[in-house]
Amino acid sequence: METNRQKKIGGVIQKDLAEILQRAAKEGGMSGTLISVTKVNVTTDLSMAKVYVSIFPVDKAKELIEGIRSNQPLIKHELSQRTKNQLRRVPELEFYIDDSLEYIDRIDKSLKGSENPISNPDLLAKRKKS
Repeated sequence: METNRQKKIGGVIQKDLAEILQRAAKEGGMSGTLISVTKVNVTTDLSMAKVYVSIFPVDKAKELIEGIRSNQPLIKHELSQRTKNQLRRVPELEFYIDDSLEYIDRIDKSLKGSENPISNPDLLAKRKKS
């Protein structure tokens, strides 16, 4: 269960990190790339923040998350500059890819495509009636 303080700090980090990462992608020549921070979980002692990042197009995600992780100290420094009036200490940042949008997209495609178990019940395994 997250406390209000954890949620507030997570919100501040989420908003500022989104801006930092978007600008970094533009400056890095990846202007067609969409980076959004989908969730930030802060530990109870406020020392760690798990940052979930959604990257579109998906084929650039692995390369980008590596870049983000290797630039973590720089990102943390810029975050501390932006939040110095709100946070005393910026937590350590851990970055993860949030692939939930891709997962939803795959479900959506399978429902619209020919492999829809609703319109083609033969795709489902036959269950024996006892």
